[in-house]
This record gives sequence, C-alpha cells and structure tokens, in this order.
Amino acid sequence: MGKSPAVELEVEDRVVRISNPDRVYFPARGETKLDLANYYLSVGDGIVRALRERPCMLHRFPEGVTGEKVHQKRLPHGAPPWVRTVRVHFPRYNRHADELCVTHIADVIWAVQMSTVEFHPWNSRAADTEKPDEWRIDLDPGPTCSFDRVRRVALVVQEVLAELGAVGFPKTSGSKGLHIYVRIKPSFGFQDVRKAALAFAHEVERRAPDDVETTWWRKDRDPSLVFVDYNQNTRDRTIASAYSVRGHPEATVSTPIRWDEIPDVDPREFTIATVPARYAELGDLHAGIDDAVWSIEPLLEWAARDELEVPDE
Repeated sequence: MGKSPAVELEVEDRVVRISNPDRVYFPARGETKLDLANYYLSVGDGIVRALRERPCMLHRFPEGVTGEKVHQKRLPHGAPPWVRTVRVHFPRYNRHADELCVTHIADVIWAVQMSTVEFHPWNSRAADTEKPDEWRIDLDPGPTCSFDRVRRVALVVQEVLAELGAVGFPKTSGSKGLHIYVRIKPSFGFQDVRKAALAFAHEVERRAPDDVETTWWRKDRDPSLVFVDYNQNTRDRTIASAYSVRGHPEATVSTPIRWDEIPDVDPREFTIATVPARYAELGDLHAGIDDAVWSIEPLLEWAARDELEVPDE
C-alpha cells in the first residue's frame, strides 16, 4: 500500500504540511499521525501555555509508538523560519543544543509532522534557562504500588502546599503517576530548587510514612510505595508536559485535573479520543498557573533545618 498524500493544516496564521497523515501511530484504537495533529490543535492554548518559551526535548516515533523512540534535544532539520529555538549549554560535555522553543501552536504541529508524540519541556524559560520558574512534584509509584496510594499521597501534598501558601496544579502523568506543578519566582538556580523539592518530599514522607519514600537509589526502594521524585527538578531533567500525549498504544494524555477529582480519577480514561471534549467543556485547568507565583524560600529554610538534624546513632 502506498503512502497517503500529504495534507496541509491551517494553523491560525500559518500552514503546516503533514506527510503520511494516515500512518497509524497508536494501535490500540488505530489513531493516526493526522489524529495526533488534530488532538494538539484541540488543546492548542493549553499545550502552548505548558511549553511556552521553554527549551523542549522531543520524543519522536517515526514509525508510530510501537517502533523506535528517538530522544531529540536539538531541533530537527528543515524547520520553517518561524520556529524558534533556545540554546542550552552542557558544560560537562562542552556542548550546546538549540532546542525547540514553542511560542505558537504551529510550532507544536510542525513537531508532530517531524513525528513528535511527547513534549518534555525544561522547568525554566528562554529568558534565563538557569533559573527555574516551575517546581515539579512527581508522585512516582513503585511497580507494585496501587493508584489508591498515589491518590492518598497527592492529598497530603495538597495539605502541605496549602500550609505553605503555595498553589499546586495537578495533572496525570499519562502513565501511572501524578504530577503537581507550582509556579515559582525565577530567583534561584537548579540546585536550590532541587534542595527545596527534597525538603518538601521529606515533609510529605514524615506525614505519610506508610505510603511514601524518598530513597535515592531505585534498587533500594520499596516497590509498593510512592517515590516523591525531587530529582525531576535537576538541571536538564524533563517530564512530559500538561496535554502531552504519551508514547503508549492507547494514546494516553498527561491531563490537568482538579484537586476534587483525585479521589476518583482514572488516568487511563484520558486519551486523545477523550481529552478534546473534556477540554472543550472545562478549558485549560492550568490556565491560572502563571498568576500563582510562589517563593521557595520557606522550603530552603526547611532544607537548612533538615541538614542540622543529626540522626540518632
């Protein structure tokens, strides 16, 4: 069977050509490359808000999600002149990469044309890539951990955030966990933000010791517990953005949710087949994130306190 003819999509004031539009990317229900592009158009404001002006790594699947996965830092060749990039440096290797810097929904659709399924942005922006403005709380369940346990931990996170006066914006991971994002003042570097995230993780662990752990090494973790992954705030660590599709046959989506949905939420229900109608009804549940800026200074005080505590011998 020959390749399907390319189609041109009008994306606001730009046109993006989609080649092989009928190639099946997600075998569970048979969604195609064009279905993927149309999904991102349906959540356009949300995906752009999640990615705006952030260095963005792309997870590309040229043959669909059951084929080879390409982790791409550098912008693929052949980008139109309107696609922006941001340069990030990797001093350890004495290298740099010009990564996608989304400012327009057409940038996202062009990345889909280049076989991108997942978008993994930095937690800092082009104005100063070394100063994060997003603190990411990743509730990562172990292999035998129930989702009920993840839910319980998320509600502890909500409680601690409320006491701190911080507003958290939860979303499903598109896999088995939950993420909570907090917009922060870009006043500190990655090391301090990670230190703050670790202090927060320790506090959640203290309040939910039967459900949570913060053990660094995966091999030493209890597989039935939730790891509060503070390492996601390390420089050059990225996770799938809000509204990013995941590279699973079911085309699950990392989907913003309300706090009051957590007790009953089933992440498997959020796919490119279901999220557009939800988005049309609810809009972007993360729309207020840029207006809820918080300072991590209280967490740095917690970190200093934790460092002073000497464990019993």
